[in-house]
Amino acid sequence: MSDIKNSDAPINTTTIDKNLVDAPTNNIYEAISIISKRAGQINSDIKKELLEKLDEFATYNDSLEEIFENKEQIEVSKFYEKLPKPHALAVQEWLENKIYYRNTQDEELQ
Repeated sequence: MSDIKNSDAPINTTTIDKNLVDAPTNNIYEAISIISKRAGQINSDIKKELLEKLDEFATYNDSLEEIFENKEQIEVSKFYEKLPKPHALAVQEWLENKIYYRNTQDEELQ
């Protein structure tokens, strides 16, 4: 997860040259499919880590004051909101050739 927190993936929307995206596979649809699957993995990792951190601050009392004034939970949530989105992280990893993929149809033909 520290890799995600230190990533230089853009937070805002940026335009990326289509030829850079489909260069490894020579198929834009295959490249987008791979990026999409990686974004799903990143999203589930971030969600799991966030829930674990929020669970550390969870109180099991029915006191309304504690529910509204748990500043630690708010700070943790704000930190995760400021991280780049999973799809941006996946695209950045793809462009840096950090995603391993293989085409199983090519393997079946051999």
